[in-house]
Amino acid sequence: MRTDVILIGAGIMSATLGSLLKELVPDWEITVFERRANAGEESSNEWNNAGTGHSSLCELNYTTAKPDGSIDISKAVKVNEEFQVSKQFWSYLVDSKLIKNPHDFIMSVPHMSFVQGDEDVAFLKKRFDALSKNPLFQGMEYSDDPDKLKEWIPLMMQDRNVTKPIAATRIESGTDVNFGALTRMLFAHLQKQHVNIHYNQQVDDIKRAGDGSWELKVRDVKTGTVERHTAKFVFIGGGGGSLHLLQKSGIPEGRGIGGFPVSGLFMVCQNPDIVAKHRAKVYGKAPVGAPPMSVPHLDTRYIDGKESLLFGPFAGFSPKFLKYGSLMDLFTSVKPHNLVTMLAAGAKNVPLTTYLIKQVMLSKEQRMDALRDFIPNAKSEDWDLLVAGQRVQVIKDTAAGRGTLQFGTEVISAADGSIAALLGASPGASTAVSVMLEVINKCFPQHLQEWEPKIKEMIPSYGESLKNNPKLIQDIHASTARTLGLENLQQEKVLQEA
Repeated sequence: MRTDVILIGAGIMSATLGSLLKELVPDWEITVFERRANAGEESSNEWNNAGTGHSSLCELNYTTAKPDGSIDISKAVKVNEEFQVSKQFWSYLVDSKLIKNPHDFIMSVPHMSFVQGDEDVAFLKKRFDALSKNPLFQGMEYSDDPDKLKEWIPLMMQDRNVTKPIAATRIESGTDVNFGALTRMLFAHLQKQHVNIHYNQQVDDIKRAGDGSWELKVRDVKTGTVERHTAKFVFIGGGGGSLHLLQKSGIPEGRGIGGFPVSGLFMVCQNPDIVAKHRAKVYGKAPVGAPPMSVPHLDTRYIDGKESLLFGPFAGFSPKFLKYGSLMDLFTSVKPHNLVTMLAAGAKNVPLTTYLIKQVMLSKEQRMDALRDFIPNAKSEDWDLLVAGQRVQVIKDTAAGRGTLQFGTEVISAADGSIAALLGASPGASTAVSVMLEVINKCFPQHLQEWEPKIKEMIPSYGESLKNNPKLIQDIHASTARTLGLENLQQEKVLQEA
């Protein structure tokens, strides 16, 4: 069976790329294969990620201290700009009535950073001073006054014995995003656009066909029936499963790359009396040796029309590359071409390995002790443990040396642009639109001139630097807030407080 485009995996990335391509070239035939029974059941599922609209408003690991003591905000600016791109595309879909009810996938929730101790308070103040000068972070507030913090985070300040300096930053324009709901919405939209979506279909192999297209061996996981499908372009968006398929494709760009899986767990509270006392996503500083995805945070979440609190993530280890994957995933990903790279990574990341072992061994009460750094009077009976999704960190040889562990997302594509794979994790889903535009730029350069007017219609800031255009930032913030319903929620909050 032949088609124009095959998307492997029914997560937020494939949903986004499919939605972009259907707007740019409606007559292209697109087919999706997903090994699970429904869309968004792995990394995109709302219980498998933090749901933070990552825009660097609260994530301390996106800003680093330079040797001279100043703060490097370049990554924070980049991530923020990428999230603005996502919001613009989502707004276009809502305005065009291609999806509806944006409150089902995005809500306004303040984003905060919270630190304790002289050194971290000094860092946070410098960070605030650096970010608040940038128009992307307009509206950010800073306070080291315990009374002010009681107004901002009453649950966290209740029964807190303040024996050392504390401080926080806060910005109202943060969001909670239900990426599972958004993924399902986008696939429902794609089905209406006659995209062929096949669930319970496992892609077992992928190889070049004689004419330069790609041939996939696809197996029905229920019946075992095998079919062959070919396409001119293939996108591998299978989360942790992407690495194996990239390796099977045999493209030279995929050689030498390995992966290291990190699992996550959250503590969840659904006691309405406790949930009502906290309305924010509050990020702290990661413990020494922890991967960036293990930055502790206490989050307000909106899932299935209900508010809850999540705290974590606690890191864990499983050799699976997917939550519903195989215990052999890590071992079967080791090939002759990446063996030395993987061994080098193991030698270089002993502190990370030690940290993960300690995390795996934690009891519930030890996890509660970590939570009590945020909520001093937290009670064990109010919190349950939730196993979240798997994340596979990219391992590759870089200028920094062999076996360097990468903590971002990375697009690997063939020189002829006929196949692309997405590897990595954070900030992931929040920047899906920017990442998929990168795929389009890399894989369809011959169409860019033709497609650019439509891309600009969907994403007005396309091709422009927001950090240097305060007026455009204001326009985008206002228009996306209005379309996505964030403006009204913020106004209602102000009225409630008054």
